[in-house]
Amino acid sequence: MSTDYPNQPIAYPEQLSRDFSRLGTLGFWIQIVLLIIPLALLLYVLVLRTPGPDGTSSIGFMNYLSIASLALLVFTTFWFYRYIGLAKKIADPAHRPSRDSVTNTIWIGIWAGCIGICFSMILLFNTVGQLLIALLSLPPGVVIAPSDAAGSTGFVTAADAVTLLSVIIVLTAELIVLGLSIWLLFQATRTPKAVASTTA
Repeated sequence: MSTDYPNQPIAYPEQLSRDFSRLGTLGFWIQIVLLIIPLALLLYVLVLRTPGPDGTSSIGFMNYLSIASLALLVFTTFWFYRYIGLAKKIADPAHRPSRDSVTNTIWIGIWAGCIGICFSMILLFNTVGQLLIALLSLPPGVVIAPSDAAGSTGFVTAADAVTLLSVIIVLTAELIVLGLSIWLLFQATRTPKAVASTTA
């Protein structure tokens, strides 16, 4: 995390406060909307999931990784809500944090987004790999095998497409989080000279 600006004041705090308020609100509501489908899928996996062929409904490592990815997305959603409160502190001279404190807060959001992206990429490769293996195991000319096909080595169901869609949605949200966080970091670390040159 940043230690380049210990206890230094924030340059142009009014502008930075507006950026935190605007981007914090935008990021918070985008993540709330994008969380709906993945959380609905998680509810399906944990509560409504039917037992497997062996009569069990155990959750594998990838399911735990998916839960961890969703937990990180919930965390970054809360973190962007925290940005809204931080915007008010930046605008208040009596409670204004140092530049180092602000950048450290942003870096936490960036690292959470990066870890979430790594989790989502692993899940994406795993899901696509499973779909590819299932499709390659089907007889030539068959696109999708029926879900009740007995004895087949692999088949594709609507749940596979929902899982893939869920991973893509989570990855999209995490990329948005990373982009907005990097922009806030850029705004927080600009020097007064850099600000003046861009407005000249």
